[in-house]
Amino acid sequence: MITLSVNGKTYEIDVEPDTPLLWVLRERLRLTGTKFGCGVGACGSCTVLIDGEAERSCQIPVDSAQGVKITTIEGIQPDHPVRKAWTEEQVPQCGYCQPGQIMQAVSLLSQNSEPTDTEIVEAMDGNLCRCGTYPRIMRAVKRAAQEAKKS
Repeated sequence: MITLSVNGKTYEIDVEPDTPLLWVLRERLRLTGTKFGCGVGACGSCTVLIDGEAERSCQIPVDSAQGVKITTIEGIQPDHPVRKAWTEEQVPQCGYCQPGQIMQAVSLLSQNSEPTDTEIVEAMDGNLCRCGTYPRIMRAVKRAAQEAKKS
C-alpha cells in the first residue's frame, strides 16, 4: 500500500511502486486536472506541486511521493491570485496546458513574489503551450504577483 497526501487529504492506494504519480492521480484518485502530455517530463502539462515545488508528475514513481505534500490544480482555490489572473488575462485558448502552467506559476510566485520578466520566462520555459498564449501567460503571472502583494 502507498500512502499519499494530496490536496490536504490522505489516500491509501494499492498500486505498483514504480507507477508514475500522474497515473495514480488521474486513474486512481480521479484528479483529472493534471494532464498527460509527453510522458517524458518535457512539456509540463503534468506539473503538480511537491512540497510547494513544481514537479513533473509523469516522472515521479508513486512510491517516492510518500511523505510529501502533493498539490494538484484541484487543490488551488478559484480565488487564488494566479487562477484569478489567468481568467482576467484570458490566458486559456484550448486550455490543455493551463493546469501545468498555473501550477508552475504558483510555485514561482511562492518562491519569488516579484519576478522580473527574465525570471518569469526562465521559470515558465519548460511548460509548452501549443496555442502560443505566452504573452498572456506573462501578463497573468505579473498580474498575480501584483494581486498577491495587495493581499
